[in-house]
Amino acid sequence: MNLTNAETGKEYIIRDILTDDEEMDAFLFSLGCYSGEPITVISHLKGGCIVSIKDGRYTIDNQLASAILI
Repeated sequence: MNLTNAETGKEYIIRDILTDDEEMDAFLFSLGCYSGEPITVISHLKGGCIVSIKDGRYTIDNQLASAILI
């Protein structure tokens, strides 16, 4: 399952990041988004979602959200 299907307010563990784009992979890593880290969807938006990773909240688009497997 990827992040676009996640329940709001429930904490998940990131299983894998599926992307061939090195820039996207590096960007997600800089947010602290990598395998084994907990992630929570705060809310779903029309073009993406707001997530909580570690102590930060970030808005990510659907392309990024679909690359994050939980």
